[in-house]
Amino acid sequence: MVVVGGITRLTHSGLSIVEWQPIVGALPPLDDGAWQETFRKYQETPQFRQLNPDMDLAGFKRIFWWEYTHRLLGRLIGAAFLLPLVWFAARGRISRELTWKLAGIFFLGGLQGAMGWYMVQSGLVDNPRVSQYRLAAHLALALLIYAAMLWIALGLLFSRDASPTPRPRSFAFVLAGLVFVMAISGSLVAGIRAGLAYNSFPLMNGYVAPPGMFVLEPWYLNFFANVATVQFDHRLIAWALAALVPWFWVRVRRASVSRRAKLAAHLLLGVLAVQIALGISTLLLAVPVPLAAAHQTGALVVFTAALLAAHALR
Repeated sequence: MVVVGGITRLTHSGLSIVEWQPIVGALPPLDDGAWQETFRKYQETPQFRQLNPDMDLAGFKRIFWWEYTHRLLGRLIGAAFLLPLVWFAARGRISRELTWKLAGIFFLGGLQGAMGWYMVQSGLVDNPRVSQYRLAAHLALALLIYAAMLWIALGLLFSRDASPTPRPRSFAFVLAGLVFVMAISGSLVAGIRAGLAYNSFPLMNGYVAPPGMFVLEPWYLNFFANVATVQFDHRLIAWALAALVPWFWVRVRRASVSRRAKLAAHLLLGVLAVQIALGISTLLLAVPVPLAAAHQTGALVVFTAALLAAHALR
């Protein structure tokens, strides 16, 4: 779901469906008349008028199917989650505590659908781009839902380690939080297309900190809307993780912890190295869609590894 959402954004497909119909919208256009009507509604959007005035129906279908697939996946996930939950809860097969936890995740899933439409709405007005703030909120909620599902699953699979040996538990939670922040900063980079600027590494067009990082007023807007500042922040978090994760790996190796914790630390170190390489490649090549999609996928993999480590050390 996250990967398809990333490709939908990268191919500028997210504004192709201009209505939110949770039930009726499950079916795509089924005949030529329906396709023409759907295309006509898209032609009234700022994205078509300003960016795609020469697009024909065949071109529209290419972007439509990405957005439709993303929304359809959301509906399928909701059904695959809710129906078994109701069945198992009604039959007393899961505890009341677990039922409430899973019901909370389902509520977040519904909220995520509403957030997705709220994000799309921001691109259907004057500016044919979605708000980077709503994009960041949409991704943050996706990561929270994913983290909650993974954490509950791990809790069902593995018992808590009662060993009194001191361990780098807090360090693992800090890393998981920092990876989360890095992913959200990446959504700001994507939202304002900051990856299309400063396509050099390790310096930013010859600068450690490029000029113009605080030209917007009030000053705090630079952290969310200034191309130079947003990209600098994303790089800075990556550098921090590049220093902290090897340190964490050394501490886990030296500590008396479970084999699962050591494996999670190995995984975190390895996938972070791959993710940094993907990020540099994506930047140097000016954000090609396959690499950018792989980079967003990598963020989720790194987040997973950090959560695995935190859970193994809890």
